[in-house]
Amino acid sequence: MGQLRTCRFLALLGMTGVAALGMTAIGCMSSPTSPGPQLIGEGRPVLFIGNSYLYTKDVPGIVQALADSAGGDKLAVMTVAGPDMALIDHWNEGTARSEISKHAFEWVVLQQGPSSVELNRDTLRLATKYFAEEMAKAGNATPALFSAWPNAERRQDFTRAIESYTLAAADVNGILLPVASGWLAAWDRVSTLQLYEDGLHPSNEGAYLAALVIYAKLLDKSPIGLPATLRTHGGVTIAIDPTTAATLQDAAAAVANPP
Repeated sequence: MGQLRTCRFLALLGMTGVAALGMTAIGCMSSPTSPGPQLIGEGRPVLFIGNSYLYTKDVPGIVQALADSAGGDKLAVMTVAGPDMALIDHWNEGTARSEISKHAFEWVVLQQGPSSVELNRDTLRLATKYFAEEMAKAGNATPALFSAWPNAERRQDFTRAIESYTLAAADVNGILLPVASGWLAAWDRVSTLQLYEDGLHPSNEGAYLAALVIYAKLLDKSPIGLPATLRTHGGVTIAIDPTTAATLQDAAAAVANPP
């Protein structure tokens, strides 16, 4: 999806709607009233580039809140995201590239759809290489590939989707954030976990699990024992049943910090 549709989406929501979704920023530079992406908080800087997988439940904000709750390393977070956007859309639109050139990010998290079909896999790998080259020009940011889950009707695609992101991460010597593997590991533990909200986007539990995996992988820390209730800098509260949270933490640890 291109810039025009992203900007229309922002205009339809209005700033109140954006805040309700927990977006820290949307890549939309043509609107004169848009402040552009903002780096939120203080700490090790990380840029998230993607689509509604990120902002529906403010996954970047949950990652940041997890880091805040744990003490020690904190994260400063920026998100550039728009509905249905693939990484090649972000590359062509230009906002994410501009932010990479302006900030000394430690990590740049790259996410699009599951990319299980060959064409989407190819564009994922191509756009990842483009962004990695831009990171190399700007400094020392490490590409981190957010392995996205397929929709609920295509659960057979998990293996190929995971493979696509694994290949893209290997192409650029980046980090694989095994979020989709975390979902499978969680279902291995409790098959009835409701990780989808609408068959595509994550429920609170799905978003919490994704954030646990990213936190554990980026900071090389165990997610075991992290809080089950969090409030993001954007004002979004995520409250997970403590027993469920323990299961999700165990699944995240298994894929992010295997023994």
